[in-house]
Amino acid sequence: MRATTIHAPGDIRVEDVPDPTIGVPTDAIVKVVAGCVCGSDLWPYRGENPVKAGSTIGHECVGVVEEVGSDVSSFAPGDFVIVPFCHCDNTCPHCAAGVQSACVNSNMTQSGQAEYALVTQAEGSLVKTDGAPDTALIPSLLTLSDVLPTGWHAAVAAGVRRGGTVVVVGDGAVGLCGVLAAATMGAEKIIAMSRHEPRQKIATEFGATHIVAERGTAAAAAVKEITSGVGADAVLECVGTGDAMGTAFAVARPGATVGFVGVPHGVELPIRRMFQKNIGLAGGIAPVRRYLPELLGLVLSGQINPGIVFDSTLPLDEVAEGYRAMDERRSIKVMIEP
Repeated sequence: MRATTIHAPGDIRVEDVPDPTIGVPTDAIVKVVAGCVCGSDLWPYRGENPVKAGSTIGHECVGVVEEVGSDVSSFAPGDFVIVPFCHCDNTCPHCAAGVQSACVNSNMTQSGQAEYALVTQAEGSLVKTDGAPDTALIPSLLTLSDVLPTGWHAAVAAGVRRGGTVVVVGDGAVGLCGVLAAATMGAEKIIAMSRHEPRQKIATEFGATHIVAERGTAAAAAVKEITSGVGADAVLECVGTGDAMGTAFAVARPGATVGFVGVPHGVELPIRRMFQKNIGLAGGIAPVRRYLPELLGLVLSGQINPGIVFDSTLPLDEVAEGYRAMDERRSIKVMIEP
């Protein structure tokens, strides 16, 4: 099959690799209808994470079941499915506690930007739609594989509540989905930190009530002014850098919680401020399967339209341009069609 591979920082190629096969009875093979480039894919692309030359890359996709193992009874060839980026059996003690991303049988999608993807815990991971969805729904359904549940997880971890004040640090697709999550959960005041007009526009469409373009101490001062000197009840950190985490704690009011979902790189926590102001930290890898049924219902009912975070669609052969566009911030999120 054709698949996206990475060979070195900045070196993305489409190459022929072996087709996935059913290795154990819990496996399924999905023919990819749509995949996408994730912000976390940019870490190895930029040389911030180790790169194994020639390895496939991409972990977000939706598609049609091609083949299932003998232990997979709820899905059959022809079913349209959302593939959570983190696979789980959905039955282990951690899954039962709502932390499917830490399943004892966990795995991850390895070739979401490809023609086919292997799902290693299909029975517990996959969620299917009722028949083939309308083409216009594909972008929103694709967000359910990672980016929307990740933004949602940040809001859940931060304790977003109806009538509360929320600050979202990060205006990538995850941050924008965090804005949408906070609005859906009923937050009254949602402050999106963004310096880019196209992203500000989507943030506003998703429910942001205020935009703060400043950075650092100026950003914290702007949030204090908007909140009458109090700070945010909940903060969503959706970047993963030290600066972003520092900003998140600077704008959090005493007793608040920072929900973090940005993959940490060079982050040091302000432990003394956390201690003195009783500011908590929660989050991590999103347990996608936990949130999928609710989020799928919101998408299918038309209550939310997260698919607008995709501002570019490219064929698989042009996936390298998708990486460049996101790396250079010319695109928010790029959808890939095999």
